[in-house]
Amino acid sequence: MPTLPLRVLSIIAPMTQLNTPYPSTAYLTGFLRSRGITAFQEDLALALVLRLLSSDGLRAVAERVAALPAKTYSPTVQAFVAQQPRYLATIGPVIAFLQGRDSTLAHRIVSRNFLPEGPRFSSLDVYLDEDGGDPLAWAFGALGLHDRAKHLATLYLNDLADVLRDAIDSRFEFVRYAESLAGSQPTFDPLAQSLSAPLNLVDETLRDLTTEALTRHAPTVVLLSVPFPGTVYAAFRIAQTIKAQDPTIVTVLGGGFVNTELRELQDPRVFDYIDYVTLDAGERPLQSLLEHLQGKRSRQRLVRTFLRDHDTGTVQYVNMVEPDIAFAEVGTPTWDGLPLDRYLSLLDMLNPMNRLWSDGRWNKLTVAHGCYWKKCSFCDINLDYIGRYEGASAKVLADRIDTIVNETGQTGFHFVDEAAPPKSLKALATELIERNAGISWWGNIRFEKTFSPELCELLANSGCIAISGGLEVASDRLLSLMKKGVSVGQVARVTRAFTDAGILVHAYLMYGFPTQTVQDTVDALEYVRQLFENDCIQSGFFHRFVCTVHSPVGMNPEEYGVTLEPLPPVTFAKNDIGFHDPTGVDHDALGKGLKKAIYNYMHGIGLDEDVRTWFPFKVPRTTVARNYISRALNQRG
Repeated sequence: MPTLPLRVLSIIAPMTQLNTPYPSTAYLTGFLRSRGITAFQEDLALALVLRLLSSDGLRAVAERVAALPAKTYSPTVQAFVAQQPRYLATIGPVIAFLQGRDSTLAHRIVSRNFLPEGPRFSSLDVYLDEDGGDPLAWAFGALGLHDRAKHLATLYLNDLADVLRDAIDSRFEFVRYAESLAGSQPTFDPLAQSLSAPLNLVDETLRDLTTEALTRHAPTVVLLSVPFPGTVYAAFRIAQTIKAQDPTIVTVLGGGFVNTELRELQDPRVFDYIDYVTLDAGERPLQSLLEHLQGKRSRQRLVRTFLRDHDTGTVQYVNMVEPDIAFAEVGTPTWDGLPLDRYLSLLDMLNPMNRLWSDGRWNKLTVAHGCYWKKCSFCDINLDYIGRYEGASAKVLADRIDTIVNETGQTGFHFVDEAAPPKSLKALATELIERNAGISWWGNIRFEKTFSPELCELLANSGCIAISGGLEVASDRLLSLMKKGVSVGQVARVTRAFTDAGILVHAYLMYGFPTQTVQDTVDALEYVRQLFENDCIQSGFFHRFVCTVHSPVGMNPEEYGVTLEPLPPVTFAKNDIGFHDPTGVDHDALGKGLKKAIYNYMHGIGLDEDVRTWFPFKVPRTTVARNYISRALNQRG
């Protein structure tokens, strides 16, 4: 049991993002410090990649590769072995370039004679022009030297990630690391087996980084933030190292994955690594837990916390109902302690809107807790992070922004709300303009009619550069079934208003929703084509609909014309649930065509083609008029 004073270390577990810190530890550290508690934070996701992608790290990789039979080498590993000296010579300079510390290297990178090139570079072939010239010239033009180099450097890192996956750890990804071990896994068995396996190079590196962090901060409590399934395995490896080094250090697990998938946790083996698991907004459970660790509160008075009973060895859930700490009173997030100058500004896609997710370091901030709409039938609207809506005044938000800019010296903000409320954005924009804040920001919204041309202009004047929002299935019938509260025509007018104000627009798109037919899918793609054609949206992404147990579809499937598949007994993670749709459509086959189409549309390719050409099999002709969106833009209402 820790003794006074408490020392709390919050850790971002691999893998999240490489261009900017995931905000959970910044929020928790800011909250704890506002309560007078000594708190630190570490981003071990970034640290792991920087340690592996260094000259010493690649030498260690090369040693492991040399021990493998050459006949097992994938094409990526073969390219790495053949060009090993060049990889060792270039990795340091490339990392420095992507960190913004050596911009002049761009000239050598774009020469295509500096970087060793593996299979990932074959993606450039799609851009080759008829004259055999520079495949990227069309995308970046004469002034795009730096961006061109950044894209080539990103392909280079992706090749190295493939080497790590093919030769060292088959689960390795820059974002979705070993997510299959945790996401919707009904039992802890897959994780337990992996955690008991011998350490590979990635595991050893993470162990060393964890040990170094413990030495630096000497924590008595370690908070492990796991927002996604792809962060869970590494979080447990970190906890395993902590318990091996000092079993008295208290480990606490929380974050988006826990809040969504571990609500019915029953497996006591989890607590061989983790002492406490907390649900939903972390401030109140954490404050209660720290009071308990200081002897100020009994175990029976913990809030939204799982633990293992000392006597029975079974999992207990303790929840003394107390009000959550108001969103306006949780404190200002702080990035103090995170290496803001070491994040990697990557450029995976050439599309100017899509690149915002991986290019540049953004201060992540929330305008309001939860979602003001909370009606969408595909969404987990019954969970706290969506269902409990609570805002803060424009002054409080602007004060937080000022504090963060003064601390980080960086003026870019990503508002990470489920859907930022237009009323709050209008008030915040007005406050930012009055203060001459000079920030740049982007965030997620609903494409509702409140976003008039006048409001879009106001948001642009306050620093808004981009907006993302859910169009989902571009079908008025399905949008109504989803309870989305928008129509295709309305989305066209709203998105065009943003574009006219100089704001980039990204649309989240969905396929495979209950009762969606092949005709619905073809028509939806035609709507999307016209939205690109009419410069309403500049970017988009199609994802497959997944039914979750906490969504209206999962809770009331009969209302959506589907039946759910039975789940096995669940003692660990529970979220995705299969369903039977009587339409019998092969959505996976359609999805390949949709993704190919959207990729090309984002690069201005194929906008004049019949949408049926994107599918490798026969589909019906669209029933949507070719001028549907252009007519909708001329309507008001």
